[in-house]
Amino acid sequence: MKQYKAYCFDLDGTMYRGTEPIQEAVDFVATCQAQGKDTYFITNNAALTRTAQQEKLASFGVQTEVDYIMNSATALARYCALHYAGANVMMIGEAGLREALEIEHINITSTNPDVVLMGLDRQITYGKLADACLAIRSGAHFLGTNQDVKFPTEKGLVPGNGSFLKMMEAATETKPLIVGKPEPHMLEFIQQQGMYKKEDMILIGDNYDTDIMAGIRYGIDTAYVATGVTPMEEVLEKAQQPTYLLNSLADWPIN
Repeated sequence: MKQYKAYCFDLDGTMYRGTEPIQEAVDFVATCQAQGKDTYFITNNAALTRTAQQEKLASFGVQTEVDYIMNSATALARYCALHYAGANVMMIGEAGLREALEIEHINITSTNPDVVLMGLDRQITYGKLADACLAIRSGAHFLGTNQDVKFPTEKGLVPGNGSFLKMMEAATETKPLIVGKPEPHMLEFIQQQGMYKKEDMILIGDNYDTDIMAGIRYGIDTAYVATGVTPMEEVLEKAQQPTYLLNSLADWPIN
């Protein structure tokens, strides 16, 4: 199997399931780092801050710097700063999205927004959804971190941000612009950060529709691992196949 300079790992379902690490992935990352490979962690999860994601990885024995973690909240905040400079923004989300917006000096408001941004909010209320719906129907731009309808936890699959986006799309009759996987924005930021050629990058993930399609669309190699969302039999039926199909990262002998 080919060796790469930049290994981009999904988190939920690839590195861990909820509070349970996937040991084969933890060991694989350690081997990559011992050999001097660059290891990035790229996730559609916008709820946690990058520091919190760093600490969660460390609790499983995975060491990384915050700059090597790219989440959809960071990508959305950067996109908003580039395309909606000076806008007043209403957000639905958690600490990860709020911190990312604050880093980009984006003004967060609860009334009369120019833009509505939506990430996973595990404390969602009808009132939050209603306010966002009314703002969008009044003309605010509608953007989302990611469209994962479900994600893996230690208890099983639970609703993701995509499930709420579909509900909001139905209520507002407005389709949100998405920046998370399978869109290429996070991979583009990583390529710019490390000045890599695309042939030197690989995306490793468990979700065909987000992880694998992001890599395929961006034009880099991909490795599917059967440790999370998409069953192997479903992947085998897809028209566009990953570069590698693995039951787990224990099947990839890196040397």
